[in-house]
Amino acid sequence: MNTESSDVLKINAFIESLKHHNPNVSSAAVKKLVQSVPTTVQPLIDAFYNSTDQSLQAYIVQALAQIANPEAVDLLAEVVGTEVANHCQGNVRRIAARGLGLIGSTSNNPEILQRALEKLTWALTTPQDWGLRYAAAVSLQEIATPAANTALQQALKQESDKVVQARIAAVING
Repeated sequence: MNTESSDVLKINAFIESLKHHNPNVSSAAVKKLVQSVPTTVQPLIDAFYNSTDQSLQAYIVQALAQIANPEAVDLLAEVVGTEVANHCQGNVRRIAARGLGLIGSTSNNPEILQRALEKLTWALTTPQDWGLRYAAAVSLQEIATPAANTALQQALKQESDKVVQARIAAVING
């Protein structure tokens, strides 16, 4: 067996482990997938879109957010923009927002940066989920471009949650 097909088998086994009922097994699989970059990015994206299992998708988002590969920017932006009814899925949106922050802060591609900025600015000003707005503020702080700072300054004027206000103010005031 060649190394490439061996790697594919390992990646598929780790992705399959994300479905395990024991969260420790799933967390270990996330760690291994993150360590196996870059060969894991596209299989994770494919697995996300090929599954309807929200737990599996949540672990995939967690792995992709930690990997912070620009190839995942559209998937993470999509997850940030998904309306959810339950708290657990809200947490996945926050993780995706943090992933966008990591991608935006490390990418040299203006299109990738713009995509991350647009979705994070939306997440900072639109959703009712204060936790998502907070995560977007942290991510915009990490990106730290003039556009990110402008978005934070504008959001501060309309933010009603005291915790999010304090976070944005701390970023703006250095």
